[in-house]
Amino acid sequence: MIEDDYANNVIPLPNVTSKILSKVIEYCKRHVDASASDDDLKAFDADFIKVDQATLFDLILATNYLNIKSLLDLTCRTVVDMIKGKNSIGDSKDVQ
Repeated sequence: MIEDDYANNVIPLPNVTSKILSKVIEYCKRHVDASASDDDLKAFDADFIKVDQATLFDLILATNYLNIKSLLDLTCRTVVDMIKGKNSIGDSKDVQ
């Protein structure tokens, strides 16, 4: 765990707002829970990703910067689905 000496240090996260960081932490806490089943995580992910486009793109930038591959994959897959018209997030149209 983090030693007390480091608890008060600042970790620079340029262009990551507290709102987005809070979402990233929520995702990480849920996915680190060993008792969560795959079905529970899939349901959580489906609900978690129901955000507006601006938040989705901010999540992509933050997770790329923080190197959280599973969340980066989820957010990018959501954008692909939006482009293909498979998802109702935003005003996506079928561009196939």
